[in-house]
Amino acid sequence: MAVTEVQLPSLAVPGFGLRHNLRAIRVVWQREMIRFGRDRLRVITSLIQPVLFLFVLGSGLSTITTGSIGNLNLRTFMFPGALSMAVLFTAMFSAASIVWDREFGFLREMLVAPISRASIVIGKCLGGATTASLQGLLILLMAGLVGVPYSFSLFFTVLAELMLFAFTLTAFGVMTAARIEQFQAYMALNQMLLMPLFFLSGALFPLRGLPGWLHVLTRIDPLTYAVDPVRRAVFAHLDVPAATDRLLNPGVTWGSWRVPTGVELLIVAGMGIGMLMIAIWEFRKAD
Repeated sequence: MAVTEVQLPSLAVPGFGLRHNLRAIRVVWQREMIRFGRDRLRVITSLIQPVLFLFVLGSGLSTITTGSIGNLNLRTFMFPGALSMAVLFTAMFSAASIVWDREFGFLREMLVAPISRASIVIGKCLGGATTASLQGLLILLMAGLVGVPYSFSLFFTVLAELMLFAFTLTAFGVMTAARIEQFQAYMALNQMLLMPLFFLSGALFPLRGLPGWLHVLTRIDPLTYAVDPVRRAVFAHLDVPAATDRLLNPGVTWGSWRVPTGVELLIVAGMGIGMLMIAIWEFRKAD
């Protein structure tokens, strides 16, 4: 009895080339954008805390600082901190979706796909940076309400700085989420780490005349080098007396040397790239 051979159709399996990895980055980024666009409640709730911080806390504290900082409203000083807060929470929530994907099994499907795992991490970081920057843009559009003039150069500069800050924060979130299996543990860890770093960054107070121990902590705080460039950009567009500018915008100093904005941004970029590399390494070892 003759045996009939059945020829099965061949399956084309995508390769690991650059084109496929770039497409994977775009797909992961697009998925983040779709999730952000559909979750309107997340957009609104992420705005509540910066708005309360800016208009409620800022207005309340203005009653006890009137006259001590010239004609400058305290809300104007706190505006860079509100921008940083909006980016901070959105970036960390974006990275938190990795933990959700692991719990529901979707992350495993991504890890077994015929693409580089680095492309998953990069796409995730770019998606988180984009959504966090858009959230920061919504706060930035409120500039006129707190005495900051609307200016194209100001918007371009601040938005570029926020994008770099958002990328670094998302890389940090992805790095910490790579080994965490429960969403509650991820949020607890980041609350424990990020809130102290935020309060030490100079978002709430000028980096001048501080006690010695607080001076040291603010200089070793990575977020300090992300908040200060935003404040510099804002104060560069304000018409304030020189004494007020020296008081509220002293910048970050190492000894008697005021660290230039370019150096601060290089520090933030270096941290972002470093944490991105660690996240890629962790994902390559993940099962």
